Amino acid sequence: MQARLQVVMPIRCMVWTVLGLATLLAAASPVCAQIGSGRYSSIVVDAADGAVLSGVNLDAPRYPASLTKVMTAYMLFAALRDGRLSFDQPVPVSAHAASQEPSKLGLLPGSSITVEQALLGLVTKSANDAAAALGELMGGDEGRFAQMMTLQARSLGMVQTIFRNASGLPDQDQVTTARDLAVLARHVVQDFPMYYHYFSTPGFLWHGRMIRNHDTMLQTYPGADGIKAGYIGASGHNLVTSAVRAGVRLVGVVLGTASSAERDRQMTALLDQAFERMDVLPLAPVASAYLPWLLTPGQASLTPNAVKAVPHVRSAATALRHGLGRRYLPMLRVRHAATFSARS
Repeated sequence: MQARLQVVMPIRCMVWTVLGLATLLAAASPVCAQIGSGRYSSIVVDAADGAVLSGVNLDAPRYPASLTKVMTAYMLFAALRDGRLSFDQPVPVSAHAASQEPSKLGLLPGSSITVEQALLGLVTKSANDAAAALGELMGGDEGRFAQMMTLQARSLGMVQTIFRNASGLPDQDQVTTARDLAVLARHVVQDFPMYYHYFSTPGFLWHGRMIRNHDTMLQTYPGADGIKAGYIGASGHNLVTSAVRAGVRLVGVVLGTASSAERDRQMTALLDQAFERMDVLPLAPVASAYLPWLLTPGQASLTPNAVKAVPHVRSAATALRHGLGRRYLPMLRVRHAATFSARS
């Protein structure tokens, strides 16, 4: 019996030691958690020059899911810049647009919304009906608009991306790569600084209901100021994030994780490592500094067109100390408020 105990006890100790080491390694190396997955890809680049700071399967074909809407927004921003569209211009809703699968605003055939309302639905709720309606407005029909998106992708240097629709709903021929999505995100930031802030919109009022942004990194990662999350079953959970610290902007792409929580952990670890590599000091957690800053529907009803945000931070200086300057300061302006009241 004593000999048996002498054998069993070391084995148990070895088991607990192995489990303990595994736990420590998992905690110390969160970036490795999904690398073995057949659909995982990631990349982090310096937004200033596009230099790749890290990457895994960065050129492997992947389904973009709702990250497709980043290109839809890029096309819309170009039309707004060139005067071909305006924010208050009506967007007709066809039967095709209204029939899109969720996530959606629930637009009815024959109705219309404004370009700005469609954009807000696009960047917050990731509304597929709004994306299809915008595609039809800009391209005549969604198929032709997808061809226009692909041509625009090529002109930006996205050499492996093909679009088949405006929303990212499943299509086996609609593919992209982590590298291509980083190229697109950099162009959105650099080509449209006057519109990029829409990707940091926390939420907007739609028919008396608050539509909140699906991108939780905006609330949890210090310095994050956009841009988009996405998911379909074939792709897993996807995310593109841009963050600024000490004047250094990074763009990160994470594709194919098993959950939104894992997606955010991956992105957080990758961005932290990249900022450290560039000798940028970490920022203090900011969630307690500026949440909540959405108005209640009752407060929002006081101003019919656009509503000033009600930040929890006490001053712009506080926001700047937490790396929130690019998000917070535009929200002091009524026209570019963080929360919009959409007219019925």
